[in-house]
Amino acid sequence: MFKFSLLLSFFSVSLLGVLSVAGAIQPTCKRIECPSFDVIHVGNGYEIRRYNSTVWISTSPIQDISLRESTRIGFLRLFNYIQGKNKYKQKIEMTAPVISEVSPSDGPFCESSFVVSFYVPKVNQANPPPAEGLHVQKWEPVYAAVKQFGGFVTDSNVGEEAAALQANIAGTKWSTAIEQSKRAGHASTYIVAQYNSPFEFDD
Repeated sequence: MFKFSLLLSFFSVSLLGVLSVAGAIQPTCKRIECPSFDVIHVGNGYEIRRYNSTVWISTSPIQDISLRESTRIGFLRLFNYIQGKNKYKQKIEMTAPVISEVSPSDGPFCESSFVVSFYVPKVNQANPPPAEGLHVQKWEPVYAAVKQFGGFVTDSNVGEEAAALQANIAGTKWSTAIEQSKRAGHASTYIVAQYNSPFEFDD
């Protein structure tokens, strides 16, 4: 089965002027709600997107050596949340993508930190139901360098895709903006966005 994933590296809105070009819609987003964005630049193997303000419900950091396993753990918590395991006992419509914010460790056998998040539908964004062990993140508009790839996300290929994204944007004004933003504390290391059903994490 084909899976669709994105690798994103965010940088601060304040570092760039605002341009606006219509962006392509992922196939999943024709069926369920997704965050809106504009594609402002298409490069060799990457896009620069401007995402509008979004609201996410997120896990606390999960310490693990595996992106795949931490995403599975995080998604199960979030799935229970949207099925009504929250303070309001309110069911929430499924959205896409499920994202994993990755803060890598210093070594291959050390635990990294992963925060797994679910995009809150617009109808629920004003007052997302609270839940134990989860917190709400409200993101202002943000720019992202994005690399699309197909197939299942694995612990080995996500590192390869991250390196490829970094190589593709090296030497561009976008690379400079990302580095400046990271130094200013505006960006996580990278984010993996998975658009297919998270139940497909199992082979």
